[in-house]
This record gives sequence, C-alpha cells and structure tokens, in this order.
Amino acid sequence: MDVMSSVSTKPYLLRALFDWCADQGLTPYIAVVVDDRAGVPRQYVKDGQIILNIGREAVHQLVMGNELITCSARFGGVAQELTIPVECVAAIYARENGHGMAFEVTPGQPVRADLAPNPVTDRVEHPVLTTPEKPAARPHLRRIK
Repeated sequence: MDVMSSVSTKPYLLRALFDWCADQGLTPYIAVVVDDRAGVPRQYVKDGQIILNIGREAVHQLVMGNELITCSARFGGVAQELTIPVECVAAIYARENGHGMAFEVTPGQPVRADLAPNPVTDRVEHPVLTTPEKPAARPHLRRIK
C-alpha cells in the first residue's frame, strides 16, 4: 500500500533545529515572511520580513505546533503575543554560526498599508528579539521545497 502523507515535514524540521540549537548552547533565530496571517508587531517588519530570536531566554510560553508558532515576547519593553503560521517561516538558524535551514514560503495576502508603520509618527525602537549582542553570523541555509 502506497500512502502519501499530507502532513508537512516543515514543523518537525523547525522543532528539530530548535532542539539542536538548544542542545548546542546556540541561539535559534527564525526569519518570518510577514503577511496578513502573521501576528507580529508591524513596526519591526523590514522588507516584508522579521527576524526573531526564539530562544528560551528571549520568549515565554513558546509553542511550536504543526500549523502555528506562538509565544510571548517583549518589544521595546512591551510584552506582546506572537502568532506565526509555520507556512510563513522562511528559515531557522543559529545566530552564532549561521547554520540552519531555509524553506520556500508561499506568500499570502500582503500586509495592508494601513497596518504598516508610519515613519513620521511611529518611532521604531530596536526590539529585544531582533537585536543580538553581537552581529548574527551569515546563515548557511539549505532550501527545502
């Protein structure tokens, strides 16, 4: 019997690489393509994506499910709930050495213009999650289709 699985391997690979980072004492970062599905603070989105430190010390109540990644994180000192569809994750990698994996992302609806930050009225502070103590290593990623 030839049974094809309709369940994506992506969430399993994300969890495996997250665990690998934790076991090695490395900091896991994810690159997220932001569209209307992604529940992230829009003022920290640059060029349609956001890079997030999802290490245990940076986020709280992290749940890496098969369809959603959820957690609580602080941006500019303000706690926010994040909801990230697994489909929007473009990469996961270790900040210290750049080792990780890239994924193809099927774009959803673009972020509405009225949700984008206004450069005149919105002062963007660097969030704790996207400001590493030292520059992140250039990711060495393998693209998965």
